[in-house]
Amino acid sequence: MSRISIPALDAAPEASRPTLDAVHKQLGVVPNLFRLIGSSPAALSAFTGLQGALSKTLDMKTRERIALAVAQVNGCDYCLSAHTYLGLNLAKISPEEIALNRKGESGDAKANAAVQFAAKVAKERGHVSDGDIKAVRDAGFTDAQVVEIVALVAENSFTNYLNEVAKTEIDFPVVRAAEAA
Repeated sequence: MSRISIPALDAAPEASRPTLDAVHKQLGVVPNLFRLIGSSPAALSAFTGLQGALSKTLDMKTRERIALAVAQVNGCDYCLSAHTYLGLNLAKISPEEIALNRKGESGDAKANAAVQFAAKVAKERGHVSDGDIKAVRDAGFTDAQVVEIVALVAENSFTNYLNEVAKTEIDFPVVRAAEAA
């Protein structure tokens, strides 16, 4: 049971309902995470604004790979479960690739640089070396894309932290960070 109340869709704050209705229209359901964030219209607006903007960066597979790596670093079972489901079913990432992503790696050379960098940013709370920046640049990422990778780490860390604080009930097939990838 969640430690923070997760309102039913019809009990969400009025200001959150249009966004939650849009999520329902897109996904057919409103995951617990969105209803949790929706308890604060300001937080929901900020989150969906960032999420919407970042959905136009990099490619979907790379974004999901980063989400998996960050969720593993942060030990968030909710986000690991959600992004494993999304990775398999929406981004069409293989189970083997998802296992690598959880280790901060990828079987794709360019994606590997992004995932390694994102995992390092998350683990080291941004304290990366010049060599870390060089490696991601050498893989073909622009400075703007480096900023976008850091933004994706921040976006995913927010949901990881919130789900851990709330102990959000997992409404996806369950994946545990403690279990080997």
